[in-house]
Amino acid sequence: MPPTPSRLALSVLFITSEVHPLSKTGGLGDVSAALPAALRQLGVDVRLLIPGYPQVLAGLKHKRKVAELNGLAQFPPAVLLSARLPVTASTDVPVFIIDCPGLYRREGGPYLDAAGHDWPDNALRFGLLAKVGAILACDASPLAWRPQVVHCNDWQSGLTPAYLHFHRGTKAASLMAVHNLAFQGVFPPGSVTQLGLPAASFDINGVEYHGKMSFLKAGLYYADHIVSVSPTYAREIQTAPLGFGLQGLLAGRRKHLSGIINGIDTVEWDPATDPCLARNYTVRRLAAKAANKRALQQALGLTLDPDILLFGAVSRFTHQKGYDLLLQVALQLIRLPAQMVILGNGEAALEQQLALLAKTHPGKIAVRIGFDEALSHLIEAGADSFLMPSRFEPCGLNQMYSQRYGTPPVVHATGGLLDTVVDCTPATLANGSASGFLFHPMTSGNFLAAIRRVSITYQDKPIWRRLQKNCMTKDFSWSPSAAAYRKIYLSLLSEAAKPTHATPIAPKRKRKT
Repeated sequence: MPPTPSRLALSVLFITSEVHPLSKTGGLGDVSAALPAALRQLGVDVRLLIPGYPQVLAGLKHKRKVAELNGLAQFPPAVLLSARLPVTASTDVPVFIIDCPGLYRREGGPYLDAAGHDWPDNALRFGLLAKVGAILACDASPLAWRPQVVHCNDWQSGLTPAYLHFHRGTKAASLMAVHNLAFQGVFPPGSVTQLGLPAASFDINGVEYHGKMSFLKAGLYYADHIVSVSPTYAREIQTAPLGFGLQGLLAGRRKHLSGIINGIDTVEWDPATDPCLARNYTVRRLAAKAANKRALQQALGLTLDPDILLFGAVSRFTHQKGYDLLLQVALQLIRLPAQMVILGNGEAALEQQLALLAKTHPGKIAVRIGFDEALSHLIEAGADSFLMPSRFEPCGLNQMYSQRYGTPPVVHATGGLLDTVVDCTPATLANGSASGFLFHPMTSGNFLAAIRRVSITYQDKPIWRRLQKNCMTKDFSWSPSAAAYRKIYLSLLSEAAKPTHATPIAPKRKRKT
């Protein structure tokens, strides 16, 4: 049983622009549901702050108004609601929702309109999210509940540490979590004053980024601590090219920069109970995995062959994900011999090339354009090995799903892939740590060499079975990650209240519980 709120000693406000299952465009939505739930299991009183998109308001029951936010001169009037987000059968997480119809109640996604274009007022939309987060995290809050730490996620909440920096009075410590440094929230310089930040903040030592304003840079510069979603990615972003222009700032803050690998949902992704599989299996009943291979071959029109090596891939089709390399090695792969099944969508040119590849090699290569949750689970279970040649990968999830399903992955040695996959060598097989196949540098030749290593290893059934068991016994749950975040929160508490000499971010209001 999780601790009751009255007994939770450490309080954290978790600011996010999306949370599964209410709103999700990528991994941040999953993290925003799973990490707070795991933190509450550790006794942390963590509460979410999210924008009131239509699907959020429709998806949460028993909402109640806890404050009015009408005194923020730069923003339209808003109301703060509270509710609870059911995450698991035994755990729910308190949620604060910013109900601002003028900014959030519209058709389309969190960041893009129905035509796929950025909302033109995104600076205002996520400036409000960050501003309200800062208000709730300081002595200007209208609520009796006060966080000791505010946990910001990606550029959408990057201004919260900046607002807190310029507030005179007591305030929470701030942590900035970077899920992908490539997305930085860059807007015209006029946004600085529009969003209520002092003109002095528009400086290289502040929010200025190549003559514009960057939400993410603001968070990285002003936060008390920075966390990236894997230890290797934390090192990579301190240098070019993965620093995306912010490597100097990050290198200068290396003493306040940590890397914590994400976890996965071990209930949803469990081969023993997964309803999407043709047959469930465990590390002790690995032979049952073969039924899923047959089901996958049959469903996608591949030649039914229990012995041929079958590779799977599920991803967005982009340059970052290395699908140009996959196209370059595809013909050599099927000559091993082997089969390949690919699920995903993305860049139109890659979609067309992959579809043509499948059309010209029926029975050997199958490609499904689009997203199919059930099929993605069956691919993880039915494939023998999983392909993930990302050029960079802050954390990655599929390589962890694959290992949990006894499907050793082939990955480029970068970011979270390097942190979660142990290369299969005689030494790592001997010590029981081998769990996949790594390649580096990022070339088609190196990728193909790793694929050939898979083929050789696959022929030795006792070694392959040992490799699968190594994969399936690794712990990818959220518990270790949550414990690492809790440790950082506690280290920040000594700086949770820091008087400064600047303009308050908002006047005090009548408090409500």
